[in-house]
Amino acid sequence: MRSQKSLLLIGLVVALTGCNYSYSQVQQPSPAPELKVVTTFLPMYWFAKAVVGEAQVEILIPPGTEVHEYQATPANVSAIAKANVLVKNGINFEQFLDGTVKSAQNSQLKEIDASANIEPLAGNPHVWLDPVLAKQQVANIRDGLIAANPKNTATYQTNATTYIQKLEKLDTEYKQRLQKYPTCTFISFHDAYPYLANRYQLKQVAVVEIPEDQLSPTDVQKAINAVKQYKAKAIFGEPGVDNKLLKALSQDLNLTLQPLDSLETGTLDPQYYFKAMQANLKVLENACK
Repeated sequence: MRSQKSLLLIGLVVALTGCNYSYSQVQQPSPAPELKVVTTFLPMYWFAKAVVGEAQVEILIPPGTEVHEYQATPANVSAIAKANVLVKNGINFEQFLDGTVKSAQNSQLKEIDASANIEPLAGNPHVWLDPVLAKQQVANIRDGLIAANPKNTATYQTNATTYIQKLEKLDTEYKQRLQKYPTCTFISFHDAYPYLANRYQLKQVAVVEIPEDQLSPTDVQKAINAVKQYKAKAIFGEPGVDNKLLKALSQDLNLTLQPLDSLETGTLDPQYYFKAMQANLKVLENACK
């Protein structure tokens, strides 16, 4: 009799366990779909990726591609059509974007303008080169992502705080190392550095766009006049660009040509921002001595 009761009890436990297993399988909710985030170009990718964390983030413009004159591709349209969020720099930098978003026909798309509430300098879009304004861009991206996906608020806040703290440290280092050189003036042939110069009491003199083939006498004279007028200490070109015209011009001006990075090329690691900005700080410091 005891043996029969034991068998009955075992059977009951198995039956109940089976029922529970089936119930949990049926009732378990499916995971929420991952937020699909698309960014325009490299700094926006870095900032968004730093805030999002492990989730995937796409970039529309490959690093090293000229952003100012970029033409959208069908793959760009497709990416935006499938995205939940689009992160852009704004200040009319991504001129290809309006038509591309329209073509994507994604009525659910949320656009995050990383430069919202940032006062532009003469319409110049290169705000990411100022660590203080970069902090504001990261905060704008954080707030936009929280609005789009409130369930991940804690993650976005924590990740943004970590990145912003590094930006604050970078800003402090720039101030400490460049305050010795007030009103240091430099010439750049990419008008990318007014925010950086304004933040740290430097002066950028953007003289002339370098043509593809040859400098005109007028181009050379403009540069020479600017050096004399502003007593410029440095001339900056883009890193990795072997421009013989710039080299020749720097020799005419008796100034050393040095690379200053506008951060439109580099790796996809969000920490690359700090590596490139540290390199820029070293270049500025040496040029202003």
